[in-house]
Amino acid sequence: MIGTRFAPSPTGLLHLGHAFAAITAREAGERFVVRIEDIDSSRCREEFVAAIVEDLAWLGLNWEEPVMRQSMRMGAYQSALEKLQRAGLSYPCFCTRKDIADEIARAVEAPHGPDGPAYPGTCRNLSEPKRQERLASGAPYALRLDVAKAMAVAGQLTFQEQGQGPNGECGTIEVRATGDVVLARKDFPAAYHLAVVVDDAHQNISLVTRGNDLFESTHIHRLLQQLLGLPEPRYQHHRLIVDAQGKKFSKRDGAVTLQALRAAGATPRSVRNQLGL
Repeated sequence: MIGTRFAPSPTGLLHLGHAFAAITAREAGERFVVRIEDIDSSRCREEFVAAIVEDLAWLGLNWEEPVMRQSMRMGAYQSALEKLQRAGLSYPCFCTRKDIADEIARAVEAPHGPDGPAYPGTCRNLSEPKRQERLASGAPYALRLDVAKAMAVAGQLTFQEQGQGPNGECGTIEVRATGDVVLARKDFPAAYHLAVVVDDAHQNISLVTRGNDLFESTHIHRLLQQLLGLPEPRYQHHRLIVDAQGKKFSKRDGAVTLQALRAAGATPRSVRNQLGL
């Protein structure tokens, strides 16, 4: 059975882009799960968790119970992180956002990865005494994946993009395309890239459906799956829902919510029609 998922963060109300992603995932698999990505307690709110469930039910979707929450999975993320640390595939990065921006500005060329301009590797080659000195001082840090080392361990990798090529194979994973992404922070057990691959494996997700804006992230996810010995799902990256100006719907930009559409008289059918479904 094909297992798919919809994994929103409860940092705001769902909008049309979320509806399209959720419906696409639901219709692509026999098994469908909802996962609440609520690791960031400073931004996530319980009222939005309830609203997500209400909106999905209003759309006519059904899913396996119980709904999983990432905030209950910290031990699993820590175990995965420790496995990468024991293999010598991660390192602490003490750079601030300004440090990174300044280093990128000085670079002749700054390749882009799934999180924007790729991290230039400033802390990758810190001497061990210097690294220990910074750790002992209590300086804040992020744990980054040493992608060059990781690729040497993993070897050549591909991933399966549904509908692409004779076997659905995409190109090999490229180190330049990913950069040394953040796995966790000093007081934060997991960042997005680590948590999502651990959770997809735990929930037996065999087809990951998501927007085209996350296509580049698939490179790093496939690499992490290989390093952690996790099963490899297939992928289906779909079109994004955009506004009249061609800009992707976003909570940050105040996209019209499903609650507002419902209050204005919209029905699940009219929403599907609006989405071109």
